[in-house]
Amino acid sequence: MSAGTKHRTHGTVQTRLPWWGLVLPAVAFVTLFLLLSSPASAESGATAGATGSLARVVQFVQHTLGG
Repeated sequence: MSAGTKHRTHGTVQTRLPWWGLVLPAVAFVTLFLLLSSPASAESGATAGATGSLARVVQFVQHTLGG
């Protein structure tokens, strides 16, 4: 073994995830979820906005997955 090499155990993979690799997707998910569940929507009715937006997303996912 030469002086500059590091000792590695075979069969294991070690990776370090930067802080933003976890925080940014979490922030994006929360932001999109809040936008979908927001009652202030362009649709008519106070609860129709949140229900309509969420229903459209659910229908899109079901259509995409073949359901």
